[in-house]
Amino acid sequence: MSDESAVCYTYEAALELAIEMENEGFRHYLDGIKKLKDKDAKELMREMALEELEHKHALEKALLGGYMGGGHALDKEVPTMNLDYVFHKEELSPEASMQDAVAYAIHQEKMALYFYKRMGKGCEGAPMGNLFERLANDESRHMQKLEDLYERMFMPEN
Repeated sequence: MSDESAVCYTYEAALELAIEMENEGFRHYLDGIKKLKDKDAKELMREMALEELEHKHALEKALLGGYMGGGHALDKEVPTMNLDYVFHKEELSPEASMQDAVAYAIHQEKMALYFYKRMGKGCEGAPMGNLFERLANDESRHMQKLEDLYERMFMPEN
């Protein structure tokens, strides 16, 4: 998936790429579940994997039905703290902590956000552009949720 942003795809092809992206995210989280020993970190990976499955399912329904529903929550990008710039992107080890798992999940969601933004730019003005914009907005919402979790758990109050 190196040159997706250079072209615009048909609606069906765009959905297929998005499904592939969500499946890849699911697989990363599933690997984390299998690998991690920390109970809380495993639970976070499970929650994130379930979200990826929900996205994939919604995209597959759109592929069958010809459109992707959704509410106003996907209309705008959610601002994030960009904590992904603070953490090194690392693979999870079996001894990874909850803090490591949250940082890992933030990086996974950031990769999906960038993917959908690139795809949206390639399809700007086309119906698929709006689809990718909405998917990017949803990923920004996930990042904000993870960053809020990280802030609550690991950033002491000043």
